[in-house]
Amino acid sequence: MTRDKFPLSRRTALRTITGTALVSVAGCLSTDGDPSPENTSASPSGKDIIHRIAVEGTTLVIEYSSEVGLDRINLIQPNGELFAQQETAAGSQQLSFELGTAYEPGEYTVTALSGGETLAESSKLIRPELHIRDVGLYRNNPNKPWDEIYGDTETDRLKNGEAYVTVENTGSGPDAIVELSFSGDIPNPVEDPRGSGMYETERVILPPGEETDLFSNSFPFGSQSESGMGCSTDSNSGEFTVTIRTQVGGNEILNIFDVQYSGSMDMSDCEVTISED
Repeated sequence: MTRDKFPLSRRTALRTITGTALVSVAGCLSTDGDPSPENTSASPSGKDIIHRIAVEGTTLVIEYSSEVGLDRINLIQPNGELFAQQETAAGSQQLSFELGTAYEPGEYTVTALSGGETLAESSKLIRPELHIRDVGLYRNNPNKPWDEIYGDTETDRLKNGEAYVTVENTGSGPDAIVELSFSGDIPNPVEDPRGSGMYETERVILPPGEETDLFSNSFPFGSQSESGMGCSTDSNSGEFTVTIRTQVGGNEILNIFDVQYSGSMDMSDCEVTISED
């Protein structure tokens, strides 16, 4: 398969449904817009109390000093309301809060208290940022774990019509992908798939700094439907769109790919070449 890969396609688009306010929030937090993986308190009285705040998977981990008599740590969400609180154990230096994938993205504040008095505060921007990096077919990528996903009872002809989509989270918070769809110049475009559009799963959790492959269940490159583009002995070319929907912020993220079909009149023997501008 021929591919021109770029870190981020200039034709990649992000349609924010409910996350518009995040842009202004993020702009106030960092001069360069790039959240640091860890934040510590900048105040002279608190810099040696809260040592580290980091997101690991879907959990917020806080490391702190055990020598100042802390008895409670509060986590305040971006709207100023209490997200959760925990009492500290004697001699402990770490605790964690489960964020999950239903949290409000934005700046979170960690407050360390002793006897009701605030000893230190520190903040961290927690916000996912997902990008579609790649798309490929079984016929061009047989070494992907297709049998692991679809099972060894599925025929190669069935898997030949499916596709994988690689998604990366470059943000600072976890997210969950809840829908995958294909539209445009493909043999079987399905803009509104049944279920999630992913094979036998309703969602795929993607922690910050990681990437994952989504496997389709709608046969986007299977037999040609009435509205689909087929193969040709000469060449048929066009473009198609991959769209994912996420849980945190309710975002739709899409990427447009060029595609060429050649070498046969039958999709089962077609040579499919996908590339990006």
